[in-house]
Amino acid sequence: MRSLFRCGALHLLPCTTHSTMHTSISPHFHLNASLAFHHHHHHRPISQKLLITSVATVPNFSLNTPSSSLTLRYTLKRGSLKEAFQSLKTLFFTDPLAIQFYLEEACAVLLDLSANEKALLQGQQFHALLVKACALDCSVFLGTKLVHMYGKCGSFLDAHKVFDRMPDRTIFTWNAMIGASVSNGNYVGALELYKEMRVLGVSLDAYTFPLVLKACGVLNEHRLGEEIHGVAFKFGYGAAVFVCNALIAMYARCCDLDGAGMLFDSMKEKEDPVSWNSIISSHAAAGLCLEALSLFRRMLEAGVSSNTYTFVAALQACENPSFLDLGMEIHAFILKSNDLAHVYVANALVAMYAKCGKMGDAERVFKAMLCKDCISWNTLLSGLVQNDLYSDALKYFRDMQNSCQKPDQVSVLNMIAASGRSGNLLNGMEVHAYAIRHGMDSDLQIGNTLIDMYAKCCCVNYMSHAFENMPVKDLISWTTIIAGCAQNECHLRALNLFRKVQLEGTNIDPMMVGSILQVFGGLKSQNFVKEIHGYVLKRDLTDTLLQNTIVNVYGEVGNVDYARCVFESIESKDVVSWTSMITCYVHNGLSTEALELFYSLKETKIQPDSIAVVSVLSAAATLSSLKKGKEIHGFVIRKGFFLEGPVASSLVDMYARCGILENSRKIFNSIQRKDLILWTSMINANGMHGRGNEAVDLFKKMTAENVIPDHITFLALLYACSHSGLIAEGKRLFEIMKNEYHLEPWPEHYACLVDLLGRSNSLEEAYQFVRNMPIKPSAEVWCSLLGACRIHSNKEIGEVAAKNLLQLDTENSGNYVLISNVFAADGRWNDVEEVRSRMKGNGLKKKPGCSWVEVENNIHTFMARDKSHPQSDDIYMKLAQLTKLLEEKGGYRAQTKFVFHNVSEEEKTQMLHGHSERLALSYALLATPKGTPIRITKNLRVCDDCHNFFKIASEVSQRALIVRDANRFHHFERGHCSCGDFW
Repeated sequence: MRSLFRCGALHLLPCTTHSTMHTSISPHFHLNASLAFHHHHHHRPISQKLLITSVATVPNFSLNTPSSSLTLRYTLKRGSLKEAFQSLKTLFFTDPLAIQFYLEEACAVLLDLSANEKALLQGQQFHALLVKACALDCSVFLGTKLVHMYGKCGSFLDAHKVFDRMPDRTIFTWNAMIGASVSNGNYVGALELYKEMRVLGVSLDAYTFPLVLKACGVLNEHRLGEEIHGVAFKFGYGAAVFVCNALIAMYARCCDLDGAGMLFDSMKEKEDPVSWNSIISSHAAAGLCLEALSLFRRMLEAGVSSNTYTFVAALQACENPSFLDLGMEIHAFILKSNDLAHVYVANALVAMYAKCGKMGDAERVFKAMLCKDCISWNTLLSGLVQNDLYSDALKYFRDMQNSCQKPDQVSVLNMIAASGRSGNLLNGMEVHAYAIRHGMDSDLQIGNTLIDMYAKCCCVNYMSHAFENMPVKDLISWTTIIAGCAQNECHLRALNLFRKVQLEGTNIDPMMVGSILQVFGGLKSQNFVKEIHGYVLKRDLTDTLLQNTIVNVYGEVGNVDYARCVFESIESKDVVSWTSMITCYVHNGLSTEALELFYSLKETKIQPDSIAVVSVLSAAATLSSLKKGKEIHGFVIRKGFFLEGPVASSLVDMYARCGILENSRKIFNSIQRKDLILWTSMINANGMHGRGNEAVDLFKKMTAENVIPDHITFLALLYACSHSGLIAEGKRLFEIMKNEYHLEPWPEHYACLVDLLGRSNSLEEAYQFVRNMPIKPSAEVWCSLLGACRIHSNKEIGEVAAKNLLQLDTENSGNYVLISNVFAADGRWNDVEEVRSRMKGNGLKKKPGCSWVEVENNIHTFMARDKSHPQSDDIYMKLAQLTKLLEEKGGYRAQTKFVFHNVSEEEKTQMLHGHSERLALSYALLATPKGTPIRITKNLRVCDDCHNFFKIASEVSQRALIVRDANRFHHFERGHCSCGDFW
């Protein structure tokens, strides 16, 4: 009996139709059909007539064999893998004689079932059964079936072992092995097998070509694909529809859409929807959406029946907001054709609406789906994350867990990203725990996303822990951890990590360089930035993205000249290039240059984005350039920018800093969805103009709308209270910040509270507050106390504050100037000289007073005692006339006690008359129509004498004088100031 099995002499029944016939046009069809053909023509080398005779003369065992064999045949017909396997085992052990008649037939069917269901364990058991029955020794057919099964079940090594041990192979065996290679991602191996077939002279068939062409497409082997195209044509298979479809897909994946199009156009028969699907999806994948949709229309006009894959390809072409209307038309067409029930079509609809930003429509399609697979959930989750709907994404993730669908790696990646972008650390940790429980935490991509999530949540320790626990790290891992350290100001840790990367010999790419540049920007190290810049030039790593980063970092470290040189060297400047240079100018106090560059950008074809607008609004605000600010506001409206987020906040801030608080209020009230930054900007705007009570009322409205304040909000509130004399309110808000919102005060908060107490002459309370601070008082704190002591002439506490301020050895020249002025007011000229010498020894210079005024869309700048203006003589003449008029009509007298120089009274008076804000006022009176408001900005605090001068000037000139100094706004009208002499 064993010899019969070995020699294959006993041939009974052909493979059943169930095992060999499939209606699908996929590459798997040819394999099963080929195997059946091979079984008849190769395993049985006899004529068709003899074969029919042999089969006809076999006794009908279904009538004479035991019931176990009948059970086997019955279960094979039903296609039940588990039951058929059990019946086969029973027959094998109970009726060894009968098994010889059914083994090959049964195993062929069962191996196909195992392949289709990817049931590797059952397939291995069938393999063992065949080995035990010695049925593989000369059965090429069964060996080929095993190769096919192992390939489909993902066990590529087992498929290769069976293939290598086969003494004889047919074209079907080779096709099965190439198919196993392709389905398991071993595309190089598939092409190697193809080359080996050619060397051995194996005769190819039509079903070989789709497999190797797919491998060529994935590997971008365009030249080899063209060669295989020639071979297919030579063998007479070039006109086969499924070979043409594979060729179209190969050319498209190799970015040769012209070749794909020419081949498609040359096809005589275009009735196969697969051909159309291939060419449509090829154009959609290449981003040629309009061409893909045109092909879809041609397909409908040609009367070719569209199917699921057609709709999916067409909807992929509509994943752009500009094609949304066409996508909705296709949606309606799908509803009419009743194809929406197919899960692939519904998934494509969800993806299309999500990519177009229509998440409401995406959710409606999703909820209407009768059957949802993992891709359905992941498509929705990805869409929600891409559209910044993070809380909704987390909700659907929980719904996914509660349903029968188990989240996979893509689901987890989306949720980690959502947690990071929303700063939701708790949810991020929950998803991390889920990944650990389900064995996903060792995945490289999940590990990288976890690092990024913890970095965005400012959780550096967990970020480092996630990085260290990764079993395998790639370049993205190192880049992400370094960028995370840079974002969280752990600059030295990032630097050490970068050194490790270099020691490990990992190739450094532009993204890594960009991350380390951010570190050096944070360290404010020009030398390090120059070193990295040189490294980039030597390694030829320069691209536009990296050049933009270099411009930005040079701006951060204050090297404007280098930033400008790099900017000018960028050949293909994009909007980020321009924005980086504009931001560089703004960051380094060159607001005029920033505005000029923005106007140059508008002359190009590049459209400024919201970040560029925010930067240039900051420049206009710094200069208090109302006309420029209004022009930019008009540009924002014309270009259709949404008045929300950073743009709205910047407009509120710009109008406030240009002295038009009413415009800030109008913009603020027009925004429906107010975020924390907008509320904070409006609170700060009121504080800047001395509207402390309005600022506090805004805070109450904000908290009533469940907007949670942060450190910056409370800083703006304390500032507003300080400049409005709201002592009790300021102290209460300080306690609310600590006790209700559990925000640990920054040094700036302490300085604000000290300033608040000091301005109200509660110097003893302020001093005790400083002494009892839980942290070491900063220079800002002692500076606030010392300033209050100078105003209220408290020498004792002032002496203590000055001493502590000097011990801190601050690099802020303004602190030295303040100490010097306190000593000068007390006539301690020796101490004044000592402080000034110490200041010079530290390489510091007093910041010169500077004022500017906007006249006829130009900014005119004046320094103290400046004579560089073209109309300088007229300006000084006007100033002399104005001073005499104020003395005669307003009773103005120069207060020389505010001149902190050891010179004569006459010289002190001349110094006061030459202050920059008075020169700006004189020019504005000359150059602007009578009765119009005058807006002046000064970089330092307005001195007491100039403050009195402007009060009298507003009454005598009958003009509104709006002055913004380093502390706040002063609205001078009819002899009064909005600050109430409290600034």
